[in-house]
Amino acid sequence: MRARKKTGIPHLHGNGEVAASRYLVLYLAQIGWLLLGAYLLANAYWPSTCTPDTLLEIYACSGRLGEQRGWIETTLMTWLWSTPLLIALEVLRRVDRFRRV
Repeated sequence: MRARKKTGIPHLHGNGEVAASRYLVLYLAQIGWLLLGAYLLANAYWPSTCTPDTLLEIYACSGRLGEQRGWIETTLMTWLWSTPLLIALEVLRRVDRFRRV
């Protein structure tokens, strides 16, 4: 077994240069995610006791989407609650990257 050469900089996995094609795929995936949300929002049936008009009302009523038991409503509820988490993870990743530099 060969000894690893020690340098002053630790090896960080996942922080290498990103090719332009990966940026294209990343942005296409983000656009696809947003289009999926728009499609689900346009086609979901909201409970009659809760018909939201604003973004805040959408999140307030989203917990009731599972009552319909349709795949669009269930997927929309999952999309609505996972999107802020994904955004928060991305922001935390970027903040951590700036702290390391």
